[in-house]
Amino acid sequence: MGSAEAASPAANKMNPVKARSSSRVWTVFWIGLVAGTLDISENIIFNAFRHITPYQIFQYIASGLIDGKSFSMGGASVALGVAIHYTIAMTWTVIFYLLSRKLLILTRQATICGIVYGGVVYVIMNFVVLPVTRVPHAHAAVSVASRVSGVLALLFCIGFTIALLVKRFVPPANFR
Repeated sequence: MGSAEAASPAANKMNPVKARSSSRVWTVFWIGLVAGTLDISENIIFNAFRHITPYQIFQYIASGLIDGKSFSMGGASVALGVAIHYTIAMTWTVIFYLLSRKLLILTRQATICGIVYGGVVYVIMNFVVLPVTRVPHAHAAVSVASRVSGVLALLFCIGFTIALLVKRFVPPANFR
C-alpha cells in the first residue's frame, strides 16, 4: 500500500485502531469545547450583573499573557483571550481523559470524581497558575459572590461536565 493510499480516508476506515484513535481525539476535543463554553457562559452571565462585558472578560484573560496592554489592543486581545480560555479548557479535558484511562474510578464514579476534579482545577488555577501570570490582581474586585461563582463554575461546568461526557462518549475499554 503506497503512502497516498495509507493517508486516504478509506484507508483509515479499514484500520479500526487508527479510526478509533482519531474518533477519540475529536470526541475529547468536543468535550473540551462544551466544557469551555459552559464555563465562559457562566462567567459572562455572572459578570453581566457586574456590568462587565464579554469583551472585557476576554481582554482580562489575555492580560494573563500580555499584561495590562491587552485592555488597549481591541479585538486582537479579545481573540487571544478566547484562544487562551479554550486552550485551558482543552488542557483540563485532556488531563482528565488521560487520567481516566489509568484511574477507572474517574469514570465509574463520574459524578463525585468530576466535582472533585473541578475543585482541583479551581485550586490549581487560582493558587498556582494565576499567581504566575500577568493578570492584574485586584483584591478589591474579589468578592464572596465572585469566589462562589468561580468555584461553582469549575466544579460543574468543567469538572462535572468533563467527567460525565468522558464517561458517556469515551469510556475506558475495560469500563463496566
